[in-house]
Amino acid sequence: MFHWPASSLAGFFIVFPANQTLPLLVKSCLMSSNGLSSAAVTLPIYLDNHATTPLDSRVLEAMLPFFTSRFGNAASNSHSFGWEAAAAVEKARRQIAASIGALPQEIVFTSGATESDNLALKGVAEGCREKGDHIITAVTEHKAVLDSCKHLEKIGCRVTYLPVGSDGLIDLDQLKDAFTDRTILVSIMAANNETGVLQPIEEIGRLCRERGVLFHSDAVQALGKVPLDVNRANLDLASLTAHKLYGPKGCGALYVRQNAAARLVPLIDGGGHENGLRSGTLNVPGIVGFGRTCEIAHAEMPEESCRIAGLRNRLRDRLVSGLDQVTINGSMEHRLPGNLNMSFLDVDGETLLTGLNDVALSSGSACSSGKTHASYVLKELGLSDEAAGSAIRFGIGRFNTEAEIDYVSGRIIELVKSLREVSSLK
Repeated sequence: MFHWPASSLAGFFIVFPANQTLPLLVKSCLMSSNGLSSAAVTLPIYLDNHATTPLDSRVLEAMLPFFTSRFGNAASNSHSFGWEAAAAVEKARRQIAASIGALPQEIVFTSGATESDNLALKGVAEGCREKGDHIITAVTEHKAVLDSCKHLEKIGCRVTYLPVGSDGLIDLDQLKDAFTDRTILVSIMAANNETGVLQPIEEIGRLCRERGVLFHSDAVQALGKVPLDVNRANLDLASLTAHKLYGPKGCGALYVRQNAAARLVPLIDGGGHENGLRSGTLNVPGIVGFGRTCEIAHAEMPEESCRIAGLRNRLRDRLVSGLDQVTINGSMEHRLPGNLNMSFLDVDGETLLTGLNDVALSSGSACSSGKTHASYVLKELGLSDEAAGSAIRFGIGRFNTEAEIDYVSGRIIELVKSLREVSSLK
């Protein structure tokens, strides 16, 4: 049975079956750990917005007709159903392009960011093999980039893996030193999916452009959260996806600068869709949703990012003031507005997550969940096994509230103190 902590209910006691989730409205009698009452919150609370995000109702509204009455194949050019679908795809292409300062024809639709990363790295490696065989990336990249690089190494490419400092940032001087006359591609993510650290992509892009080297960025976590302009950053390729931005799963894109397209070999053949770079029937409802979610995010980013950063800072301040032996992982100055990655020393992260079964959180990347070892990203920042193993990633998003932040901080403070007390008795 799950017993709600009595201190959180100010005298009330509720019992739930152990295997039952908690989709209930908790009344305003809830008390945070500092004794202040909070507004009503609905449980469970979702704070894992780097793994995926809930679909915005405005995005769903735009998508729904393309599941039913407007179901045409965008490649059917002989009737109105196909014309309507094709027009919807081109509208979405314009919406996505506008959000990153690109041209519509530079947006290539894929099934998601993993495919986009694979297309960028493997496509350039094959397309540029007469020019060179050397790729530069960083040790904290997403597995879609790192595993693609490992594959390319097996077939003869050379890969330099740049280290990062304790703040999670690469050293630009080390990047300069890594270039050779055989370097064909640099792939550095705009924002890290675990620590939220923002790399200096404009400076990286400038170095690449000066040397005539293609620059790719996995920009999944940055899209719609922080300003992203492919021209200011001198990006030639950028991986994007909808589901990290309150859009649908299974729909992504690769930005391909016009003069870079000729140096990219497709992974998938069969029909010549997307200017020959990605064959396959287009996911029209998903693409429509992707376009709408970029349009919303681009319009609302200034206000939304400020509000979300305020919630993140509120959570950080409450946890730091309520607990000792708490560290923040990665740069706070160069960070996504909604990200907070913290280690709670002397507490096992997985045990903490298990105790917080009314809050959706993560101890690392969702793409690496199920692994029992500590986060490789945090290890590369220099964290010990203990510190990395006690880390929790908070992903605050569009639909989170101040009351939820207060509730979660109170629960964590209470549980960490309890776990440390139990540990001290062993």
